[in-house]
Amino acid sequence: MIGATNVLVPLRSNSVLSRIDPRCRLLAALALIVTAVSFSSWQPLAMLVLVAAIITGFAKPDWSRTLKMVLTMDGFIFVMLIMLPFTVSGDVIFTLWGFDASYQGLFQAVLIALKANAAILVLIALVGGMDAILLGRGLQGIYVPAKLVTLFMFTIRYIDLLRREYLRLRVAMRARAFVARNNRHSWRSFGYLLGMLLVRGHDRSERILWAMKCRAYHGHMHFGSLPRLSTQDYLFATAVILFIGTLIGLEVACPALI
Repeated sequence: MIGATNVLVPLRSNSVLSRIDPRCRLLAALALIVTAVSFSSWQPLAMLVLVAAIITGFAKPDWSRTLKMVLTMDGFIFVMLIMLPFTVSGDVIFTLWGFDASYQGLFQAVLIALKANAAILVLIALVGGMDAILLGRGLQGIYVPAKLVTLFMFTIRYIDLLRREYLRLRVAMRARAFVARNNRHSWRSFGYLLGMLLVRGHDRSERILWAMKCRAYHGHMHFGSLPRLSTQDYLFATAVILFIGTLIGLEVACPALI
């Protein structure tokens, strides 16, 4: 039922990280992100962003899609970041149109940007190469509740199905010489597109539900057991622990500037 769609970005199967057990990769990503969001200094965050970018390079991603995802995330938080210097009180750096920009607000904006980029790069590097089945096995291996894993797998699968159905409908519209413009016809056509997407998605879900019932689906997915951890898995876990310890030491040695 669940396809082999990559979770974040497609990585080459011969990358170094692809040979690491998914349980270790998931736990490492979780530990690094939790550690990053707890920092209040920019130095360990900058180091984490740099190392995460290097690890992403070793993971051999689709660079165009990776950069697009990072820039999309940065664009989403950009408005919030440019507002922070003007909404946080503190030492004034400059004044724009009667609004004072504070040093403390600018520092908070830099911290949020570093944390967000560190988190997305860690996820791309460690989780991005997993297909849905491998991700489900990894989540099951670290004892995530079965219902939550099932819900997550359905979410991944049907986001991909809706995307494919949307692209199919868009191709059909282009085949009929449709060109999007800011007029009534274009907005009505997009309304029809959304309606057909919902109708086809509902019909597809009913067909898949009956197919699953024919295969004795009873509410839980079985991904199979993972092999025992190998030596390289233990080395990877040790390296992650040492790196987190280094980041914590850098956080202690470089206290926050505000």
